[in-house]
Amino acid sequence: MSDLLTTVLDAHGGRARWEEAHRITARQFFGGALWGMKGHPGALDGVEVTVDLRREHVSQKPFLDAGHHTSFSPGRVAVEDSDGKVVEELLDPRASFAGHGLMTPWSRLQLAYFSGSAMWTYLAEPLSLTFPGVRTEEIGPWTEDGEKFRRLRVVFPEGIATLSTEQILYVDSSGLIRRRDYSVEIAGDTPAAHYVSGHQEVSGLVVPTTRMIYSRDENGHKVPEPLVVSVRLEDVAVS
Repeated sequence: MSDLLTTVLDAHGGRARWEEAHRITARQFFGGALWGMKGHPGALDGVEVTVDLRREHVSQKPFLDAGHHTSFSPGRVAVEDSDGKVVEELLDPRASFAGHGLMTPWSRLQLAYFSGSAMWTYLAEPLSLTFPGVRTEEIGPWTEDGEKFRRLRVVFPEGIATLSTEQILYVDSSGLIRRRDYSVEIAGDTPAAHYVSGHQEVSGLVVPTTRMIYSRDENGHKVPEPLVVSVRLEDVAVS
């Protein structure tokens, strides 16, 4: 494990405390241009999200219809009713995005896959960076708006579903993750600059509550318009 990853874990509450926790639940608020571009304006805004910290699993409810919720894992995404009965499901969901670009519309289940993989990546971090097969290394620093950041390159194994196999995390002087760069593989490798803020301590874990995601230019700088995705969390709880 790299020295920088140890710094990140310590700043976010410590590895031991993260390993004691089982799940994080919050109310999520989504904004930005992406949802309308994908045919689901207002989708998943103001719903409850639950992220498992021991395995890659996410549930969001309600999902488009009252009484329905999602069940996301890397190899399967489903919509279920309040009794756990499957309404619809998609196996090997990643394969369904073959040939997709930024403007390609999503089905309901593709929406559930995208949001599930994204929210697990965001809320299970930094514990997820210690999972088997995840590789990390510190690379050269970056200065933005007068602030210098250390950077951590992360490569995820095939068994973890995330928006990009390779991602770059920007870490501030206190050890907090403040930005991540990646290319959205299921949307034509669209480059993104993802800004992280609003860190709050919840039951010993430090959890970011605000995310602003923009396109990224060839020099690594954000393209300020449009705001592609925003994520805001309220009522964060750890169990």
